[in-house]
Amino acid sequence: MLLTFPYVAGKLIDAASGKDWIVNDINGIAFILIGILFIQSIFSFFRVWLFAKVSEKSMRDIRVALYERLVRLPMTFFDQRRTGELISRITSDVTMLQDTFSITLAELFRQIITLFAGIIFLFYTTPRLTLFMLITIPVLVVIAMVFGKFIRKLSKKTQDYLAAANVVVEETLQSIVTVKSFTGESYEINRYRNKLNSVVEVALKAAGYRGAFISFIIFALFGGIVAVIWYGATLVSAGDMSVGDLISFVLYTTFIGGSIAGLGDIYGQVQKAIGSSERVLEILNETTEKQIKGSSIDRMKGSVQFDQVLFHYPTRPEYRVLDGLSIHAEPGEKIALAGHSGAGKSTIIQLLLKFYDVGSGDILLDGKSIADWDPQALRNNIGMVPQEVLLFGGSIRENIRYAKHDATDEELLEAARQANALEFIDKFPEGLDTLVGERGIKLSGGQRQRIAIARAILKDPAILILDEATSSLDAETESLVQEALDKLMKGRTTIIIAHRLSTIRKVDRIYVIKDGKVIEEGNHESLSAKEGGHYAHLVKLQFADDTKQPLD
Repeated sequence: MLLTFPYVAGKLIDAASGKDWIVNDINGIAFILIGILFIQSIFSFFRVWLFAKVSEKSMRDIRVALYERLVRLPMTFFDQRRTGELISRITSDVTMLQDTFSITLAELFRQIITLFAGIIFLFYTTPRLTLFMLITIPVLVVIAMVFGKFIRKLSKKTQDYLAAANVVVEETLQSIVTVKSFTGESYEINRYRNKLNSVVEVALKAAGYRGAFISFIIFALFGGIVAVIWYGATLVSAGDMSVGDLISFVLYTTFIGGSIAGLGDIYGQVQKAIGSSERVLEILNETTEKQIKGSSIDRMKGSVQFDQVLFHYPTRPEYRVLDGLSIHAEPGEKIALAGHSGAGKSTIIQLLLKFYDVGSGDILLDGKSIADWDPQALRNNIGMVPQEVLLFGGSIRENIRYAKHDATDEELLEAARQANALEFIDKFPEGLDTLVGERGIKLSGGQRQRIAIARAILKDPAILILDEATSSLDAETESLVQEALDKLMKGRTTIIIAHRLSTIRKVDRIYVIKDGKVIEEGNHESLSAKEGGHYAHLVKLQFADDTKQPLD
């Protein structure tokens, strides 16, 4: 609609000179111009609103798709990425795309229509001048392509550096206690500042290319306008064009020039968005965990067998973590894994949860190879109480219900009661609705452990994994937690990672792990009595310390 404005404005000048048109009254033509502006303002409102509506919904879908892809990716992906980098992908990069879709594309759409429709109007009104003006456009297009390549490359580099800076923030905030304990505030501030300096350096380089491109566009554009006006003035003086047509042409040329200049900046913004989209697409193109159809069952029996398992982490292929390991647990049995740190105990649990694929050998669950189990179906039958419990930053109710989202309040309370958690929950004014703080920081270690136990009770798994859940608790709290664990272990296959040997005396079988192999197997009494045995040596070391700091 606005493109009719220069044409009508030219007729206003011609009407003042006495030339005839559809409307010869200059006041009437002025009202037409005002009407054009009013209609254009309405179109502009709906253009901005529609683009914003489409972009907001599109960005929501992209964020959901990106987040869904992230949480469904295998552990091997997270081994090679840092949390801050991934957060940057779903925040900074998607925000860049959002700005492009909501603002830049709307402007791009408007500028392109203005450019092409303006040229059509010019060909209709003043074809000779239009051909003269169009000589410069191919040159501008070629230069735009060259500059765009550099801008896109630098924009992607800027986003990478920004992701690295976000990693520093994420690590510092997660380890704030350590940072303050070692008075590392200044070190972390300097580390963050140096990362941001790299971001600024690359961003300024990209801005330099973008600024040079825009400056050239403006100079070439308005230089061309001066040349066109000069040529038009010669046509007017020769009587080949009216003053009104020249005014219309100049206004159209200004519109077109503004569009070309705007396209220069928009082109740079689009190139930056392409850099961000490449980072987003890298994640969206990653392969998720393999889903196996037909392997879902309501409940496993609980038998577990590791058969000559060899394994190394994908990031450390030269180091074999498990070397021909074989262990087994019948349904309802309690076994323990003992050994020094780094022996491979935690790796066994990660393989059991199918976080990684076995290198060779096999893991059998209810007699079926773990390769034939769907990860979701498998993990639905396994519960875990870790040594360090990290809770979600919601309420106690939300954290316990995480194991079973459709659980009733009665089921929640029963799980909390069996976990000896009601003892402290009932003391809170808000009860189950008490907020636990980020990562459960508002609760003590023993309280977090009992919430984790309540969560495992609510899940009712066939296989239970205990990563020495009482190793860092005081005697009174340990007694409450141990009592809750005893209830939890009844009737379930239980695998305990032993940090303190005093807690595994009553298990059915103990496997002593060293360098990824089982070097000893038996119960506590038989292994303790074995002369020169590795387990007996560990017992002597730990119970010698008991005289200084009792563990039982």
